[in-house]
Amino acid sequence: MQRSNLSAAVAVVFAISVSPVQAQTSQAPTGDAGQQASQLLRDWVTAENAHDAAALERILDDQFISTYGAGKPTRKAAFIASLTKGKADPRQTQSIEDETIVVDGDTAILVGTDTFHRTDHAEPDGLALRYTITCVRKNGHWVALAEHIVKLPK
Repeated sequence: MQRSNLSAAVAVVFAISVSPVQAQTSQAPTGDAGQQASQLLRDWVTAENAHDAAALERILDDQFISTYGAGKPTRKAAFIASLTKGKADPRQTQSIEDETIVVDGDTAILVGTDTFHRTDHAEPDGLALRYTITCVRKNGHWVALAEHIVKLPK
């Protein structure tokens, strides 16, 4: 059974990777499910920028896992702690671009680019990350189950 689930996941990732998506475009999600998953991501970005641990607790599934490049996986508690330490910096914002959403039942895959901006042009201004996020609908609400991000060249 696990092998068939893995094969299905590989097929979804492959289908997304070969889909033609032009830079600086956004494909509108089809239906309410895609719009809800897209809104979840925007709420996540808002919570990150505000260092809002309570909102991140609601947005991220209890089994949430994140990977960055070839680094080790980070679980939910450590992920939230790393994002919310210190005070939020109002000079930093993020923009989501090149978004593609694939919805199948209660699972949504979001692929896009998250770019950091700073009004003072300090680090991480201009940092662009390609993300793949898996969201699931539980009890009628979408939550993020996993994310993988890689740094894009400038």
